[in-house]
Amino acid sequence: MAFNFTLPLRVIQAIFALIVLALTAWVASVFHDAFYYHYDSPSQNNFLIFTSIWTFLALAYLLLAPMIMPSLAHKFAVLGVEVLTMLFWFAGFIALAVYISDTIFDFCTGGFCSGLKAACVFAAFEWLLFTATTILSALHVFRSRGASSKPAAEVNVQSGV
Repeated sequence: MAFNFTLPLRVIQAIFALIVLALTAWVASVFHDAFYYHYDSPSQNNFLIFTSIWTFLALAYLLLAPMIMPSLAHKFAVLGVEVLTMLFWFAGFIALAVYISDTIFDFCTGGFCSGLKAACVFAAFEWLLFTATTILSALHVFRSRGASSKPAAEVNVQSGV
C-alpha cells in the first residue's frame, strides 16, 4: 500500500499558515503602535492575514468534508479550493516581496522588516506546499474522469462465528 502524503502536507500547511498569521499580525500591530496611528498596515501584509485565515477555512473543508460529509467533497470542489488557495498564496507572497524590495525599504533594519521578510519566505513555502497538493488533486481529477464523482458505497461485513 502506498503512503498517502496528503495528511502530512496538510499539517505542514496549517503550521506554516499559523506562522504567517502570527508574523503578519505582529507586523500589523507594530505599524499600528509604533507609528502613533499615522500609518495603517500595508495592504500586502493585510492580504496575507486574510490568506492565512482563508487557509484555515480551506483546510477545515479539505480535511473534514471527505470524512464527515463525503457528498460535499466533490472532486471538482476540492480542486477548486486547492487552486484558489494556491493562487492566494502566490499573489500574497509576490505582492509582499515587491513591497519589501521597493526603494522605501532600503533603510529598513528594524524588527518589523525582519518579520515581513520571514512572512514572505514562509508564504512562498506555503505556496509551494499548496502547489504540490493542487497537483495531487488535479491528478486525482484527471485519473478518475469518466468515473462517478459520488463516494463508493460502504460495505458492512459481519464477522463469522
